[in-house]
Amino acid sequence: MTDSAVAWPGSHAEPGEGVPAVPMQSLSELARNAFVPGGVLSRAAEAFRPRGGQTEMAIAVARTIEQGGALVVEAGTGVGKTFSYLVPALLSGERVLISTATKTLQDQLFGRDLPRLAEALGLPVRMALLKGRGSYLCLHRMELARQDGSFPDRSALRTLAKVEEWAQATRTGDLAEMTGLDERSPVLPYITSTRDNCLGSDCPKFRQCHVNAARREALAAEVVVINHHLFFADLAVRESGMAELLPTVRVVIFDEAHQLNETGVQFLGRQVGTGQVLDFARDMLGAGLQFARGLVDWQLLAGATERAARDLRLTMGRLPPGSRVRWSDVAPEGVHEETWNDALAQLAAALEQAAEGLGTVSEMAPDFVRLHERALTLHRSLHAFTREPAEGAVRWVDAGNQLRLVESPLDIAQAVQQKLLKQGEDHDAEANRRSWIFTSATLGDDARLSWFTEPCGLEEAEVLRVASPFDYPSQASLYVPRRFPRPNEAGHSGAVAALAERAAQRLGGRTMVLTTTLRALRAIGEQLQERFAGSLELEILVQGQWPKRRLIERFREGASDGRPGCVLVASASFWEGVDVPGEALEMVIIDKLPFPPPGDPLVEARSQRLEAQGRSSFNDYSIPEAAVALKQGAGRLIRRETDRGLLVVCDTRLVSMGYGRRLLGALPPMRRLNDEAEFEQALEELAARPQ
Repeated sequence: MTDSAVAWPGSHAEPGEGVPAVPMQSLSELARNAFVPGGVLSRAAEAFRPRGGQTEMAIAVARTIEQGGALVVEAGTGVGKTFSYLVPALLSGERVLISTATKTLQDQLFGRDLPRLAEALGLPVRMALLKGRGSYLCLHRMELARQDGSFPDRSALRTLAKVEEWAQATRTGDLAEMTGLDERSPVLPYITSTRDNCLGSDCPKFRQCHVNAARREALAAEVVVINHHLFFADLAVRESGMAELLPTVRVVIFDEAHQLNETGVQFLGRQVGTGQVLDFARDMLGAGLQFARGLVDWQLLAGATERAARDLRLTMGRLPPGSRVRWSDVAPEGVHEETWNDALAQLAAALEQAAEGLGTVSEMAPDFVRLHERALTLHRSLHAFTREPAEGAVRWVDAGNQLRLVESPLDIAQAVQQKLLKQGEDHDAEANRRSWIFTSATLGDDARLSWFTEPCGLEEAEVLRVASPFDYPSQASLYVPRRFPRPNEAGHSGAVAALAERAAQRLGGRTMVLTTTLRALRAIGEQLQERFAGSLELEILVQGQWPKRRLIERFREGASDGRPGCVLVASASFWEGVDVPGEALEMVIIDKLPFPPPGDPLVEARSQRLEAQGRSSFNDYSIPEAAVALKQGAGRLIRRETDRGLLVVCDTRLVSMGYGRRLLGALPPMRRLNDEAEFEQALEELAARPQ
């Protein structure tokens, strides 16, 4: 297919003089032709090879764009789903919105995949990248940071100086472009804005604002790349930006769609936290001392607000980070009702006093107007938690260093049906024409992908499952050790660490250990680090010791430049979205079957709802959750056609319990190793592979 012989839907180009008009092809035909040998994709990617599943998905996406409606596609690892949706989207000539779960994929799409495809297709497409406020430098807050007395330390001041130097050269203000800036840097809250503290059009730096510049580019672009957090945050508050953009877009694509439900419920309920209050108190003190010193006792107001926030946190006592505490009564579980109410009342009173003080100086600087609004908003949000929760919502408290009061819907089904699909609104003809594409490598373990479609309100969507092109029986093996402690026994984590130690030594590292709990993460990580301390045999990397990006980079390097091979022990976010192709990763060890935590308030509420409907919460919720998570973890192992590897699941329930067959069925069809001898043989074969 050549550029001169293509006419695509949405194209407004007229045939040149003397050139016969090319009959209009359907978008499905154009998409099919793009994937043939020698087609445009051969020019876009050197390693491109036609795959039936990739073409099948592209045709389904093209058909949905032509007809409107919703399409859900589970595309196994290696299918090439990114090109499958980008090619028909670009050829359609429609305005397209692409949402991803991670900033990493956002940057890859915008910086690599989209420009490469647009060039290969010969399409002059205007593209834009739009992230949340926290991803961009705020020029106004950067200036204020210099005068902020609460700035962390000298190291932070040196980082601020580097940011100020970088600010002179950046065009976009996207902090991801700044090398050497740690994603966990304490400087970030001082140089970025939030919905709470942004001054909007009253900001003295409004004309130079990077966030507004990114939004303007998005409104003028034909393809816009965003992320799920930004999509739902905007959907929840209907602020400018996405709220303006969405009505003008006819094609919306959600990649990494398996995270949609959990991301959406974060934004579609209500929440308020002591961290927000402390940020407010810090900003109030900084602005007060800079713009209205002596007019109000800012130290007194800020101090009272901070103490009240910390006192509320103290009502919960000592809890490990990430704890979720049930809140089904007046006070959270384990907290005396009177103590809780008194702490809430003290914080509300402190916010009222802060609002009064800010109101007296509101004309002196726009910062005070916004701070006054923040005080009132925090007060209203706090008061909302003294009332009964909304029908069908669950309430809990997130407790760590800070406290977060959360009220959340159980899923996003109603929001998707009412706000996106506009079901029941016949007058919205444009909504009926809009196309919604949802895709991921893992969306469920049944034919209808119910794990994804039910909570997302997409039961009526077209569903397509495209299998991975990888030859799993020859590329990978699965081993479940039969003589192993039960998952709830004290010696389980120690046994996992011992297995990882022996196997990783044979492989020279190249091993990732995925845990289901932070407790297991610490136990396994500490045992392995103690075993190899001071040794040059293996380097043990444990989640939390470095930023995630740095851990993955070191793990990918493996044994190189005189350094030892690596074992990475990780949990949570490392189960998905981690791509380590080639010999750097040849064994994945999973400590336990990843069932949802039974004590989690959201898990409990979802289970209770199913039981009230006469369904089995274990069969209809716990098993599908475990199946999807297990599949995601296993998906770290084989990333390319040339990869080889071993998956070890240290949980005998996978082969001893009846539900194990369903979980095994969710995994790729790897070769099964039946005993320790076969496992040792598979290890030997991997270790003998040339590196």
